[in-house]
Amino acid sequence: MTFQAPWWLLALVGVAALVGLYVVLQLRRKAYAARFTNVSLLGSLVPKRPGWKRHLAFGIVALGIGTLVVSLAQPSTEVRVPRERATVVMAVDVSLSMQAQDISPTRFQAMQRAAKEFVDVLPERINLGLVSFAGTATTLVPPTTDREQVRGAIDNLDLAESTAIGEAVFTSLTAIENFQNSLESTGEDAPPARIVLLSDGFNTVGRDETQAIDAAREAEIPVSTIAFGTDYGTLDLEGETVPVPVDRASLEEVADATGGSYSEAASAEELEQVYADLGSQIGYTTEPQDVSPWFVRIGVGVLLIGTVLALLWTNRLV
Repeated sequence: MTFQAPWWLLALVGVAALVGLYVVLQLRRKAYAARFTNVSLLGSLVPKRPGWKRHLAFGIVALGIGTLVVSLAQPSTEVRVPRERATVVMAVDVSLSMQAQDISPTRFQAMQRAAKEFVDVLPERINLGLVSFAGTATTLVPPTTDREQVRGAIDNLDLAESTAIGEAVFTSLTAIENFQNSLESTGEDAPPARIVLLSDGFNTVGRDETQAIDAAREAEIPVSTIAFGTDYGTLDLEGETVPVPVDRASLEEVADATGGSYSEAASAEELEQVYADLGSQIGYTTEPQDVSPWFVRIGVGVLLIGTVLALLWTNRLV
């Protein structure tokens, strides 16, 4: 918990002083009563008091005052709220290795299903684009809030030869830059952006990961990666079994070097959870929320309870 106006907490010193004054007055009353040596006379002059009940009532009143003072300091807590504006480009690997069946029914089909899950978890106002890559990278859908357009493009993905991870990052950066330029031309500020890259790794053509990392860092755009597949994936090419294990190291390097997040998913179910978690990271942020009204309600309630108890037990407020 944090305080937006912490200087008001100094007023708690006054509450502490009030409690101290109460204690002093009680001690003085005891000292005054002790002067009477005739106990029977003391009992007739000083009627029986509620004792601890009186002190409890005052303590509750003091607690209520203290709570109200804390409310003046505007206490706040961090809460997760949807981002109002952001740009995300999802880059999906459509190389032939995505036909591997180590994720049921295939890496490719599981990716399509999970990619649409990712579309669903993003808040509606976030602009989402889609890039596919194999031997080259292509922007299929520029950043948009039209989710049906993105879903349709995911359904129509086709596989091709080779894997160009570096080109996927560069194409995604270009899509983001073009979108931001179009916003700035209308006088709007460019929202924060991120690339989500789904691949089983092993860049085979085009610019390498190092160049892509440098470009993403220069643009200050994190690249979050998902390592798709297992170490035991194989592909049947013309009757020959070809191993296609996932390249975790390269994908993790891209994420770590650009400030993105790295995840692994060895099954369709796990991948859907990864996408849901990533969607929450991109789609939400934390902001301070003022909770002082709750302190006001609690303070007033406690103060009323203390006042009622004081009147019931002592016929006075103190």
